[in-house]
Order: sequence, then structure tokens, then C-alpha cells
Amino acid sequence: MKTVNWLALVWMVVLGMCFGQAAEKVAPRETHITPAQARELFHSVGVILKFASEDTGLPVRHDVKRKLTTREAVEQYLIEKMNDDKDARRMERSEIVLKKFGLLDRDFQLRPFLLALLKEQIEAYYDSKTKTVNLLDWATPETQKPVLAHELTHALQDQHVDLDKWEDVTSEDLSRTAKQDNEHIQTDEADTAREAVLEGQAMAVYVDYSLAPSGKSLLTAPDLDAEDLGGDSSDSPVLSRAPLVLKESLLFPYQDGLHFEQVLLKSEGKDAAFAGVLDRPPASSYEIMNPRAYMRRQKVPVLAMPDVHPLLDADYNPYDVGVMGQLDVRMLTELFGGDQLSRLLTPAWDGGIYYAVQSKRAKTDAEKDSTASVALLYLSRWKSPEAAAAFAKMYAGELSKKYSGVKRDQGQEADQTEQVYQTSEGPALMVTRDRMVFISESFDLATARKLAFMMMGAQQDEGSLQAVKLHMARPVRHELTASMVRFFAGCGLMRSAVR
Repeated sequence: MKTVNWLALVWMVVLGMCFGQAAEKVAPRETHITPAQARELFHSVGVILKFASEDTGLPVRHDVKRKLTTREAVEQYLIEKMNDDKDARRMERSEIVLKKFGLLDRDFQLRPFLLALLKEQIEAYYDSKTKTVNLLDWATPETQKPVLAHELTHALQDQHVDLDKWEDVTSEDLSRTAKQDNEHIQTDEADTAREAVLEGQAMAVYVDYSLAPSGKSLLTAPDLDAEDLGGDSSDSPVLSRAPLVLKESLLFPYQDGLHFEQVLLKSEGKDAAFAGVLDRPPASSYEIMNPRAYMRRQKVPVLAMPDVHPLLDADYNPYDVGVMGQLDVRMLTELFGGDQLSRLLTPAWDGGIYYAVQSKRAKTDAEKDSTASVALLYLSRWKSPEAAAAFAKMYAGELSKKYSGVKRDQGQEADQTEQVYQTSEGPALMVTRDRMVFISESFDLATARKLAFMMMGAQQDEGSLQAVKLHMARPVRHELTASMVRFFAGCGLMRSAVR
């Protein structure tokens, strides 16, 4: 949970806070806790902070300030943060790319939906800028205490590493050169992984606090599987109708982060799972989803980005570049192919990169907001030719759901490695060679083939191998859904994450 960027509260907004029991219904807006309940709640902060410190091994370096706030004040704060937060701006900018990929419907309006989501439910939250835990005047102490265990863990993390500096390492700048493209690829995804660390650790304390009366914990309860926790949005009407990419982005730091922590706790102990991970954080969603790869210091699968600017900059403005990471692939394959295919293909991912540009012919806001103004390329690598072929088949089958008038144009195909489709937004080219799949959407075929040659060739030549070595030596951070994950992760504990 980052400083209170407005995303930080979205997590709370959606999930709330209850483990192993039905969440208490939020009191009506006009109902407030009594002065006696407020005193009890304030007193409990110190007690729960001590529990969190003992549970994590993170020392209490100083007391945590506490503040009672109203629902209206929180909602106003969130709305104001939406206009200023960096991850919110990046997420809104990436909306058109998510639609181009098919992860959001073309007519989906992200901002108003998130505003509704924000107002659905809010619980306690920790603000790392003011070093204050904010308590709510409409939820009873017993309802808020488990969440305090979660949020006060963030306070301990803050005292250990300074969350404002530790958590936010990304740049807002748009890349305009090949060097900047690769720097973006190298400098964004770590934030996603770090959010999962923060929320996974806080979830572990939340679980332990909730299980403490029974004498059990995340480490000692043999039947407790972190991967099975969360996901129930039955009492969250806005979340229940959210697109898959929003649900997955919401849940990833909590579910996968908790699983990551559980594996480290069982394998390497408390010091490694808490202070150790804060001191040596994972660099990608791949490491979060594969905690043993993190423990072995296994290199993250990476692809090199060639210099495509001389080919494209005359007709297009750079729009977005990044890693299509394992988390993105899990979302994409689940949406396009269903849960079973996703479970087969996600572990077979072995690297991916995407690049989006916007046509200079798009002048008006309406034209720029249309996916027709964006051209996209995506190169993925898989652990076997069979997995690459399965992914290509799945992706080709989804084109008719993204565009109208989709027709296979075999007469335009140069050889058996190519598939060419005509769509309402221009040609789509798919090239499958060995373990790699190149996809181009809305570039003309001549340009698309040049891009395929450059992208696939960049993974072979000596110069790009050097770039890959540099990439592997530095954190790999920017995933397609990274800003969305980070936006949601800053909030606090949410109901659907723990039900």
C-alpha cells in the first residue's frame, strides 16, 4: 500500500476487511461510532502495532499517529487524488492500449467506473506521507481491528524502508528513443512486484491476527492455502460487474503477494520473508508468481527492443512501451481462452514486449480516444513451439471479438509462418516462428513485416544480446497492467481479497 495515492484507497474501497468470517455491514452514512468506541479504537492501535511488530520481526521505531475521519472526507480526498496521482494518470493513458489488446471493451469508461468503485466501500488506511493511520468514524472497533493489523504493517514497513522512496521508482516521461524505450522496459515492473510484497506481508499479519485466538497462524495452519483466499465479490456490486483485468489487478497484490510470503515463510523463515524481502525486493510479477525463482535469484525472462523509431516516427507518435509480463499473460489467456488454457499457457511464458503508437492523423480528442488511432505490436516468447502455437491460435480466435469485419486473407500471406487478417481498424499480421509469436495490429503489411523482422531479429544478434544482459542486470518493471495494479494496491485491505 503506497502512500495514500488514490489508488491506495481503491483497494479498501473494493475489498474492505474481514478474514474467515462474514464482513460486518457498513453502518449507514449518518451513523457514527460513539466517543467510547473511538477511545477504544485509538487505544487498540498501540496494542495491534506491537502484535504486527512481533509477527513480522520489524521493530517499532516510533509510535504511529492516528486520526478519525468521516466517509465524506475520505471520498472527497479520493476524488482529489484521482486528478493528481501519477499511477491514475498512467492508468487512464493506458486505457486505450488495454482496449486495443481486448482486455477492456471498446465502450468501457474507466474513470467513472472507478469513481463508483471508490465509493462502494472504504476501510482504515495508512498514509505514509503524514505517517498517520486513518480510522473511520462509521465502522465499529471490532470491524476495524483486523484491518488495523494490515495497515499498521505498512507503518512498520515505512519505518524500515521509507515507503515514499522505496515504492515509487517509475518515470512518467514518454519514451521517444530506443534507449528510452529500453529504460522504460527496465524501470517500471518493479513497482508492481513491490506492491505485492507490501500487501502480501500485510495480508500475512492480517491472517495471523485473525487466527491468533485459535492459536494458529499462516505458517502453522496446514489447511490454509494463500492461493485460495479472496475473490468473493458477492457483496460488492460494483466489483462484481468489473472487467476481468480490473478484478485481477485488484487481487494480484493480495492473493499472489500473500502466496509469495507464505512460501518464503515456510522455506526461509520470518527474517527472510519480511525484512529480507524489503531489503532485496523482487523485480517483477514473474518473481512474485514464482517465489522459488526469487529465492534462487533466477533471471527474469526478457526480450530486447530494437530501434523502431526511424521506421515509425514519420507517421506515428510514440504512445506506450513495456513488458507483457506473466501477470498480463495470465489475464489475457484467462479472458481469451478460459481458466484451463490460462493454467497451461501462463507457466509456459518466457518473455514478452509490446509497443504502441498513435497516428499523427488523429487530431481531435475523439479521434485520439479511438483505438483506431493506435497501432500495436507485441512479441512473445514461449518455452516450447507448441505453447507458442497454442497462444497464436487463441489470439487469432479473439480478433473477431475486438474488431468488426474480420476476415482471414490467405492471399496476402508470404509463407506458412504468417496469418493475415483484414479488420475494421486495418490489417493484423501474426508470425509464429519456433518459440516466438509476433503480432501487429493496424500497421500496413509492409511496415508490419519490417517490424516482425526487426523484433525477432533483435533477439538473435550480438548487440541485442548485450542489451538483454544489461536488462537482466537491472530490474524489469513495466508491465501492460502495471499502473492499474499499483493504482489499486495503494489503498488498504479490501473485502474481496479476503473472502
